[in-house]
Amino acid sequence: MTDFAAIRTLMPQMVPFVKTLGLEYLELDSERAVLRLNDDPAVHNHVGGPHAGAIFTLAESASGAVVIASFEDLLPTVTPLAASAEISYTKLAKGAVTAEAVLGRPAAEVRAELAETGKTVQFPVTVMMRNAEGLETATMTISWALRPNR
Repeated sequence: MTDFAAIRTLMPQMVPFVKTLGLEYLELDSERAVLRLNDDPAVHNHVGGPHAGAIFTLAESASGAVVIASFEDLLPTVTPLAASAEISYTKLAKGAVTAEAVLGRPAAEVRAELAETGKTVQFPVTVMMRNAEGLETATMTISWALRPNR
């Protein structure tokens, strides 16, 4: 059984940049992850909102959290890797920003492909970033890979 509380606690230790940005894990289960980047002038850009790199990191971290939560039992035999990402900044973010990540393919489908082929399997994770009012500020699609350990 996946220990979601342990994942939320361990991620800032396993990925130090998560701790550096102060990302908060608001929700986490095998279906989705919701993280928050609090409003901090240390990560602002020249127009007073979170820097694009901080928003990217928030989204990538949320996507990684849902991948870990969905495939935690496979970690002794596979390594999850971010393969590529595409992000669109749609509205200037002000204040705290949340990122909600969901798998773009059912986990069972990804597991079946991995078991059948024994080779690296790629799948998308979609992430929606929102401001404190719930308005979309950015979207990201990140391609994750589960690579069998050699």
